[in-house]
Amino acid sequence: MADIAVRWQGRMPAIGIRPTIDGRRKGVRESLEEQTMRMAEAVANLYRETLRYPNGEPVRCVIADACIGGVREAAACAEKFEREGVGLVVTVTPCWCYGTETMDMNPNIPQAVWGFNGTERPGAVYLAAVLAGYAQKGIPAFGIYGRDVQDAGDTAIPEDVREKLLRFARSGLAVALMRGKSYLAMGSVSMGIAGSVVNEDFFQRWLGMRNEYVDMSEFVRRMDEGIYDPEEYERAMGWVKANCAEGPDNNPPHLRLSRAGLDRDWETVVKMALIARDLMVGNPRLAELGYGEEALGRNAIASGFQGQRQWTDHFPNGDFLEAILNSSFDWNGKRAPYIVATENDSLNGAAMLFGWLLTNAAQVFADVRTYWSPDAVKRVTGHTLAGLAEHGILHLINSGPAALDGTGEQTKDGAPAMKPFWEITDDEVDRCLKAVSWRPASREYFRGGGFSTDFLTRGGMPMTMARINLVRGIGPVLQLAEGWSVDLPQEVHDALDKRTDPTWPTTWFAPILTGNGAFRSVYDVMNNWGANHAAVSYGHIGADLITLASMLRIPVNMHNVPEERIFRPKAWSLFGTADPEGADYRACAAFGPLYG
Repeated sequence: MADIAVRWQGRMPAIGIRPTIDGRRKGVRESLEEQTMRMAEAVANLYRETLRYPNGEPVRCVIADACIGGVREAAACAEKFEREGVGLVVTVTPCWCYGTETMDMNPNIPQAVWGFNGTERPGAVYLAAVLAGYAQKGIPAFGIYGRDVQDAGDTAIPEDVREKLLRFARSGLAVALMRGKSYLAMGSVSMGIAGSVVNEDFFQRWLGMRNEYVDMSEFVRRMDEGIYDPEEYERAMGWVKANCAEGPDNNPPHLRLSRAGLDRDWETVVKMALIARDLMVGNPRLAELGYGEEALGRNAIASGFQGQRQWTDHFPNGDFLEAILNSSFDWNGKRAPYIVATENDSLNGAAMLFGWLLTNAAQVFADVRTYWSPDAVKRVTGHTLAGLAEHGILHLINSGPAALDGTGEQTKDGAPAMKPFWEITDDEVDRCLKAVSWRPASREYFRGGGFSTDFLTRGGMPMTMARINLVRGIGPVLQLAEGWSVDLPQEVHDALDKRTDPTWPTTWFAPILTGNGAFRSVYDVMNNWGANHAAVSYGHIGADLITLASMLRIPVNMHNVPEERIFRPKAWSLFGTADPEGADYRACAAFGPLYG
């Protein structure tokens, strides 16, 4: 079975922590050594206790061997970080230090500096000086400075500092985890969708990823020649028969498949799921079967399956492979999701990748299908929208590739949730599976048959909808909307759902309105959305997405995150403070993509 050990080649990227110090000997440096190193250890402990890699392991932190008071010690630390695979750096200090002599000069990894807010020593002065140096050298660094003064001997990390340290680390780890990985396009452009036109410049220059391509005919070859693990295939088929209940067939009688035809489709879609996963990450079992080349995979952290139309006009659709791989569980048990974009929409795949790396939880791929105003809902159903939905709702729906986690049948503190795989219980897996029916695919859309997932997302989940778009002359831009999944009375859901395709999974989404810009109304959110697809994450993660975007130099054109939660490199303020959105665009353009 292909699993974590195969998916993550080599060591996970570590967080490097640099304790910097006033280099003056004969009393100054000596008096600060213990306090400075305590700061570094406190940050390391915070990260180890709070953050995990996508495989569930606690993050690895590497602290410099000694406090850094000058160039030689800075160089020794840089060498150690290189050996240890450090992917992001936090510098800490309680005092004045020599800025350009002690700073980390690596321009390709995220940098942050925590300057202790204490009156005994000028940590804030060093913070300001070194951040100015970073800006001058074209290396955007994040500044962390506590709101309240602490005593010199205080070893606690204030809550506001803690929040920024964690936001920086979550986003920096996402940057480091993407670097050197692949986006695998399985097939080509689906139905003229621009996001399916894989833009190598975006992946390489902004994300540090390579692009890999496999024609969909490879699926036919591997199915025909049996290039998959036959034992796992039998186990998967048994699991499917036990856990994947078929729903009603909405096809007209002349388009319905026989029982034998449906059974053949199940056999095909399960093989497709195995093959797609093996193409992404490899599978040592294939080498044992004599397929050494195929066993290697493409080192893909994300992928997309074209499907429509060339595949789906003849073969069963990709909904099962996409839904099951995007989920946090399958016939092998609970595991990290595999990010697979429907219709090979690579830009939505990138947004899904961002959401997964920031939360470690599965993602929902959806069409931003319909804006339902309160008046329209009242006219069609007689129901008056209320509560979170009172200003209108968005119908998020696609042909069935949304992660099964999107049912909301997992819980946190008694409320619906989508969780990292290591937090999911066996009972929650069962509940997710029972909340899903697998509907014979609409053969007017999918002539080759297959199955689409049908479920309804439970209301009450905090969610963030995100999308990357490419704009000629600018490059990538990110948009996002925090909001909530909402419940509708069953009869209201049925009435609205049946006006589109009731065989597909639905999330009713109510964005949080601010009264400004694209968030004046729910209609404005829909009207300003930049493409037909969106990636939906559990939680209000907009602030993390904004921080991540700034690290990658991707401006954000639309968001509803309160200003006090936004954390960008200090240099962004040098591009103007009265217009943060415009400053974001100017800063990203000036510094350019992270990888040149």
